[in-house]
Amino acid sequence: MSPAVVGAPGSPRRYFHSLWLLSARDLRVRYSTSALGYLWSVLDPLVMSGIYWFVFTQVFHRDVGENPYIVFLITALLPWVWFNSAVTDFTRAFNKDARLVRSTSIPRSIWVGRIVLSKGIEFLFSLPVLAMFAIFGGATVNPALLLFPVAVVLQVTLLLGLGLIVAPLCVLWGDLERTTRLVLRALFYASPIIYGVADLPGVFKELGAFNPLAGIFTLYRVGFFPDQWDTLSVIVGAVTSILVFGLGLLVFSRLERPVLKEL
Repeated sequence: MSPAVVGAPGSPRRYFHSLWLLSARDLRVRYSTSALGYLWSVLDPLVMSGIYWFVFTQVFHRDVGENPYIVFLITALLPWVWFNSAVTDFTRAFNKDARLVRSTSIPRSIWVGRIVLSKGIEFLFSLPVLAMFAIFGGATVNPALLLFPVAVVLQVTLLLGLGLIVAPLCVLWGDLERTTRLVLRALFYASPIIYGVADLPGVFKELGAFNPLAGIFTLYRVGFFPDQWDTLSVIVGAVTSILVFGLGLLVFSRLERPVLKEL
């Protein structure tokens, strides 16, 4: 392919072209080896949503969230699956393609960006499921639905920052891969997925707002559930996402050379 098509070496055009090629390769490999293909993008959050919906509506009396509860769940579970799968893949982002990382001249941050992009595309592919449940579940929408893309941008920013920190650290300290998975398990229950920020009692409401995912999930939800708006969590989520991204750039610039020596 000619340089005129992909841009000059080191140019943003070349960077994003390489990012797209690697992300598209990941998606092709993921779906070409699976009989269910696209369905895997939605099966995991659907099963999780079904389990929590059954437990909290059919088995126990639910006093958290809003109706329709299945829509309440899916609006947070879909972005959670994106977040969880991306952070999990960050832990082996460089080790998985060590030879390619060492031998190519493209910026190594692409190995983080491709995970965010490919998992983000899977998230977008799953949105028709949210629309289907919203329609058949009788959920109403309001102008705050326009904040949905803002939530996507903030989640991309947060994930890029985390990836630039987690990916190189996991190369230098292998035990962090297992530690990250344990943290993700705890973070699931510490994030407003099966409940909302407003459902937290007492001081936990303020503490919960300092989880950046709380503000991001709020922005996903308010288009369907306006009462879920929480100003503190949204501000904290936006500020934290930007700060984590800046910290990620700094950490990655310091650790890139040691990582290449370790690979």
